[in-house]
Amino acid sequence: MAGNTFSSYGAMSPWTQKTQSKGKKVGAKPNKWKEAIKTISISELKDLVRDNLTALWDQDSDIRTKHSGADMMIPPVMVWGAPGLGKSTAVRELAKELGIGFVDVRLAQREPVDMRGLPVPDEDRVKWLVSSEWPRDPESRGIILFDELTAADKTLQVAAYEFILDRRLGELYSVPPGWYIMAAGNRVEDRAVSCAMSSALANRFLHVEISANASSFLSWAEENGLHPAVIRFIKTYPQHLFSQEGEDLQRGWPSPRSWERVSTMVKIAEKNNRIDSLNYTIPGLIGAGAAVEFLAFYKTVFYMNGSIDISAALESGEPIPVPKKSDELYACCGSVAYYLETKKFGKMFQTVAGNFLKFVGSLPNDFAAMIMNDVESRLGDQKRWEVITKHPLFESVRLKYSADEAASDE
Repeated sequence: MAGNTFSSYGAMSPWTQKTQSKGKKVGAKPNKWKEAIKTISISELKDLVRDNLTALWDQDSDIRTKHSGADMMIPPVMVWGAPGLGKSTAVRELAKELGIGFVDVRLAQREPVDMRGLPVPDEDRVKWLVSSEWPRDPESRGIILFDELTAADKTLQVAAYEFILDRRLGELYSVPPGWYIMAAGNRVEDRAVSCAMSSALANRFLHVEISANASSFLSWAEENGLHPAVIRFIKTYPQHLFSQEGEDLQRGWPSPRSWERVSTMVKIAEKNNRIDSLNYTIPGLIGAGAAVEFLAFYKTVFYMNGSIDISAALESGEPIPVPKKSDELYACCGSVAYYLETKKFGKMFQTVAGNFLKFVGSLPNDFAAMIMNDVESRLGDQKRWEVITKHPLFESVRLKYSADEAASDE
């Protein structure tokens, strides 16, 4: 892999800077106690669960009591939040990151007998066949998530009491000590299917509430390869990350989950050269209001810079105009880097590399350093980066900005 040629510029990638969503919450009128509750981000939720798992597995003597081990003393976490925020996805991802088991229990889709097991006659007695999904290995580790717990009615919640409260099902089954129990659900004001949780069950949980957080989402989006147009749009307009206000909630509306699907549909449209299909697929995911703004951003800033098709310009050599507004320039640079990585240029890439370097030469210093670092991180282990670094224009671009930086330091 080539060295980090442009790292000496010390430029910080603008889209790694933190942004906090300022979207308004929708729902019932808050009371004075609810206003005092601090919501947390997905990353903070992962940190909390990770810490609890570590304490569970270490069996810390400071946590244990004379009669109870750490598994009984560490409270299970109940995650509250609106649909589409990624509650269950975050827990599943954490289990995968840690290499541990994960059991997803949708209580609303079950019968009370599913919790305890199936009764089977055995001579003059009855035996219970406990579900095979419950972990048996006493040395195993993992997370059992009761997802959509608040969508289950009272009879099902009662059926789960013993499992959640005591980590067992009578004398039939006990949860291995390395497994952590969690739950997730929507609030009544989210206008989703939601039943009130009994006080007996609620009192056993550590309750946290998730809110949409642009900074957390952007970090996750970059790690998971979401389309850069989505990343740049949320970076520029964080208020559109999550909103139920004025939306038809029986159809699409903006949420982290729906933006992930927007990314997928944009990639499919680009691959099949059907950009116009986004005019009906995107509104179907995030609603008309957010879709109008995203499509305008995508078509005029990311995909097309003014009247120039950025992808086509990299092939033809047509000059790519440099936007004057910084947010539009961020998006334009992101588009160029994205197409350099993903588009199949074939034998034309030598020409494309030259056109790219001409574009870099027209940029302000900090943006030139930013896009070169971005492209190197994307292509550093590929032949394309080697083609760029061996192009005759590369050295002149590198020397130009090295000289400019040296002069600014003096």
